[in-house]
Amino acid sequence: MTKFESEVKTVNASISAVYNKLSDLSNIEALKDRIPEGKVDNLKCTEDTLSFSISPVGEIQLAIVEKEQNKHIKFASQKSPIAFNLWIQLLPKEANQTKMKLTIGAELNMLTKGMVSKPLQEGVEKLADMLAVIPYN
Repeated sequence: MTKFESEVKTVNASISAVYNKLSDLSNIEALKDRIPEGKVDNLKCTEDTLSFSISPVGEIQLAIVEKEQNKHIKFASQKSPIAFNLWIQLLPKEANQTKMKLTIGAELNMLTKGMVSKPLQEGVEKLADMLAVIPYN
């Protein structure tokens, strides 16, 4: 498994606020208008699943497979050109600050790894940056 990790980000919200927002994917629906136009299409959210389309990749669907309150949320791809998982780790920093790190793990053959490593690393960083600044309160 090849891993792609974001830098540790600081979120200006309590760990419980961050966990509560991210562990219920239906909360992501309210953030649709913050996604740059043309980047993500057909965003659909339920409490435990998230699906969207990215050109030229196609449709991707993620589901929460494990969560531990105020510690982590793990996702697995259900529909994707490449099987992968996503892990959001949370640690308290101060009363109203949380440290967050994202990790993507993907089963990649050598050819695919060469083609997708840079976009996956950039993607995990951009996702971490976006999650660090959304409103949690």
